Amino acid sequence: MGELMVIRHGQTEWSLSGRHAGRTDVPLTDAGEATARALAPKLAGRPLVAVFSSPLGRAMRTAELAGLTGVEPDPDLLEWDYGGYEGLTAEQIRASRPGWDLWRDGVVRGGADHPGEQLRQVAARTDAVLDRIRPLLDDGDVAVVAHGHLARVLTVRWLGLDPSASRLLGHPHPGTLGFLATEDGQPFISAWNVP
Repeated sequence: MGELMVIRHGQTEWSLSGRHAGRTDVPLTDAGEATARALAPKLAGRPLVAVFSSPLGRAMRTAELAGLTGVEPDPDLLEWDYGGYEGLTAEQIRASRPGWDLWRDGVVRGGADHPGEQLRQVAARTDAVLDRIRPLLDDGDVAVVAHGHLARVLTVRWLGLDPSASRLLGHPHPGTLGFLATEDGQPFISAWNVP
């Protein structure tokens, strides 16, 4: 059985400053583009049976610079819709909501462009992605290019854990790889945050 490679998009100005970039299509920085290019040699030797990406430009551009071909945009790989917290840092949110924790407290509704999404909704999207990917793994490796919080939810759902367990994973750094595999029918993380 193949591995599921989880690739976080390269650095953006918002990831650099800690701002929540859900559906806002923030471009890669020069450093983010360089990191994405640096993934190419690591991915070149792996025959992939399928590649899926968030349709946002930062993810699609990362896939392109990493040398991935045949990339299929998948709206279920969009980052968490942060609603009224879009563009804010955790510190800014906690200034008006002391003790706030994304995994426990979720987000507040935003405007029409950012209505907001709760953890169970993000998990339902990642479950749908995994349902489509699992059969493909019989034929080899599959790659997804996505976002930090989404990647954490996807990973814990791969492990069969409650979505709230996502808080237990370190945030994947921009432009890094994670590898999800199975052994004796049991899912596990074979590597995480690989530069």
